[in-house]
Parts: sequence; C-alpha cells; structure tokens
Amino acid sequence: MEILRIFFRDLKNSFQDLLPIVVVVAIFQFFIIGQVPQNSLSIVIGLIIVAFGLAVFIRGLELGIFPIGENLAIEFAKKGSLFWLLLFAFLIGFSTTIAEPALIAIAQKSEVISQGKIDAFILRLTVALSVGFAIALGVFRIVVGHPIQYYIIVGYILVVVLTFLAPKEIVGLAYDSGGVTTSTVTVPLVAALGIGLATSIKGRNPVIDGFGLIAFASLTPMIFVQIYGIIASHFGSQNTEIITIAKAITQEVVEESHFDIKKIFFDLIAVVKDILPILGVIFFFQYIIIKRPLPHLHKISFGILLVIIGLYAFILGLEIGLFPIGETLAFQLTSTGKIFLIYLFAFLIGFSTTMAEPALLAIAIKAQEVSENRINSLLLRVFVALGVAIGIALGAYRIVTGGEIHYYIIVGYIVVIVLTYFAPKYIIPIAYDSGGVTTSTVTVPLVAALGLGLAQNIPGRDPMIDGFGLIAFASLFPMITVMGYGIYAEFKRKEN
Repeated sequence: MEILRIFFRDLKNSFQDLLPIVVVVAIFQFFIIGQVPQNSLSIVIGLIIVAFGLAVFIRGLELGIFPIGENLAIEFAKKGSLFWLLLFAFLIGFSTTIAEPALIAIAQKSEVISQGKIDAFILRLTVALSVGFAIALGVFRIVVGHPIQYYIIVGYILVVVLTFLAPKEIVGLAYDSGGVTTSTVTVPLVAALGIGLATSIKGRNPVIDGFGLIAFASLTPMIFVQIYGIIASHFGSQNTEIITIAKAITQEVVEESHFDIKKIFFDLIAVVKDILPILGVIFFFQYIIIKRPLPHLHKISFGILLVIIGLYAFILGLEIGLFPIGETLAFQLTSTGKIFLIYLFAFLIGFSTTMAEPALLAIAIKAQEVSENRINSLLLRVFVALGVAIGIALGAYRIVTGGEIHYYIIVGYIVVIVLTYFAPKYIIPIAYDSGGVTTSTVTVPLVAALGLGLAQNIPGRDPMIDGFGLIAFASLFPMITVMGYGIYAEFKRKEN
C-alpha cells in the first residue's frame, strides 16, 4: 500500500509538471493557429504515457541510480586510490557517450557522406573522450578542492577563441553538442557520484563541491567538436564535407521528429543499450576493483528496471503525443509572419518543457536534500526554466534577425563570469550544472524543430548556420538566472 501511495503521489506530480506544456500547446493551437489537431486522441494518450513514465523514472532513480553513485563514491573514498577513482570517472563519461544512439547515427552519416574522409569511430571516440575527460577532471577538482569557477572560466575562454578559428558551419552544432551529451540516466548517476565524494572527503561541502560534474561534461564537447571542425575543414575543398554533414544532420533531426511506429518499438532496445555500458563499468569496479558486493542489490536492481521502463514510456509518450504537434506548431508559426508570436511561443515552450525535464527534476531533488532545504527544489526548477525560456526566445530572435551566434554567447559568458563573483558559493556549482541538465529528453527535439523551422521558413537564413544554436542559448541562460536567484535569496536572508 505504501508503494502505491508513493507512486500515485509521483504520478500526480508528473501531471502537474506536464500541465504547462499542455496549456501552451492548447492556447497556440486553438486560439492562435485556429486549428484542431487531427491526432487529438493520440496526443492525450501520449501525455498520459509521459506522466506514467516520468513517475516510474523518478522512483527508479531514488531506488537504484542515486544509491549506486553514492555508494561507489564512498567506497572509492575509503579505498583512497585517486587513480582508480579517476579511471572510473573517465570510463563512466566515456561509456555513456560512445553508446549514445544519436551520436552513433551522426557519426555513421558523416563517414558515408564524406566518403570515408571522416571516420565514424574516430568521431565517436573524440566526443566520448571529451566527456570522459570532463568527468575525470570534475572529480579531480572535488578531490583537490579547487573552486569550480576557475576551470569553467578557462573553458569558456577556450570555446570563444576556437569559435573564431572554426568554420562557421560547425559553430552552432558545436555549441549545441555541449547540451546533448549528458543523457537522462548519466546526469543523476554523475550527480550522485559528485555529491557522494564531497560528502565522504573531509573538508568538502556537498553543496559547494558536490555539484559541477555536469557543467564540465557540457563544456568540453564544445571545445572538442570545434577542434574537430578545424581539422576536418582542411580535408575538403571549401569545407564541402562539413557543410554536407551539417545538411545531413539537419535533415536527420527533422526526420527523427516524425512519428515512426518502428522507431518506437526499438526505443526500448535503445534505452537498454544506453544503460548497459554504465552498468558494465559500475559492476566491474564494484566487484573487481573495490571487491565488495553492492548493498541491497535486489532493491537497486528493481530501481534500475524502473528507470528503464520509465524512460522508455517517457520517450514513447513524447513520440506519440508531443513531438508531432510541437514540430507542426513551429512550422505553422513561422509561416504566419507574426514575429511576436514566434518569440512568445519560444519563451513559453522553453519554460514548460524545462519544468518537465526528468534530469532537472532529479538534480533539483538532490540539491534540496544536500542543502538541507536551503535550496527549494521547485524554486530552482522555476528559475532554471525561466533561464531556458529567455535563452530560447533570444535564440529565436537571433535566427529571425540573422545575427552571429558567437557574439550573443560571448556576452552571455561575460555575464556569467561577473555573476560568479557576486553569487553565494553554494549556488555556483548548481548554476553551472543547470546548463547541462536543461537540454535533455523533452527540450532538445522541440527546440531543434523550432530552430530548423525558423531557419527554413525565413528568407536569407541557412539551416546549416542559423538552424542550430538554440540549445546553446538554452544551456547558457539558466546559469545566469540561477545565480541571480542565489544572489536574491542571500540578500533576503541577510535582510531578515
């Protein structure tokens, strides 16, 4: 009975999280576009499946993923071996990324189009190495106790410098890559690892030191992909390979956003394949290196099963209910010629989809727990969602007006750096992490459809150059709003 009570509570919360998306889509569909969706029944069914999947996923995290990450961190801290800890961190980042289905598809497409000049395996290896390096570097920072902002600021400088050297066809895609490399399963596990380490190491604070790993995993791919673009551009005539690859990726994003019954049935296999490398690394280190059995293995196994079922149901519901109508709305709005409606839709869809992000919900729950309620999980999600909304609206404005993406991003980075010196220490790592967790299962497909729809429907815009980049805006602005929230909260606390 207790399990059912908890599940129905989670289910109720899931419906509440999805309500903003439903309201936004309904208002634009019925009152602005003035058309009733042809697939209304499938949309309703899809939303019910999404809510069910989200509830099951969150319960699975609590039972399986969070305990695994925290237990491993404690065991590594007891073992006292920095080498094995860094190797584990690297392999978790590497294995989860190299098995990412979207990365595999893009890498294979790149090899075919470039006639073998771009090797699919080397491309996947490069991106996976960047994430593995990022997680290991983040763990090293926790162990030695360095402030996160120094690492992040240096990383931003590298991103900006490379932006002026990389081919412009690759810049938007490189910026976006930072937001899509951290999967829905990876984020909670990595967060649990960081918090567990910071809790176990003497002199570390789980709030200040425990968060930040996701920020590293979002930053390094931007650097590596731009370096890859610089190198790849030298192998073709006038960047032919890069341009062709960008076209293929653009087309692939559009194609994948359509409902495909075969794809839905294979999503379960994709979810399992995505999780298997993570479990392989975990069990290898647990039983071979640490040489101890996992405590409460049956409970953790059940939690992992719930994560797989919940994530599969979540993706299935999105494919049936939200993706088709989201893409249709994006194209309908760009065809109306009413620019204000485009910005309003971008803002509202950014806010509503972020509030429903499973990865953000997991991080917010953990932030409230380790901060002993100093950070309110709902308020944190609201401010992150507000940042995403502002970012996507501004990104849509950039596409409409035809501005260069790097000028916007550079100004945003400057604002982040300035706020870092004013924000309370406990909020900075969480703010940095918030940029990586906002662009995941729900947000990315809808935002990608909006960006590509705008670039394809506005005269003078190129989908290769202008269509990408919205995810980068969605990753940047939450850092600003969350630090702003921290500054305001600290001011009110001192005032009282």
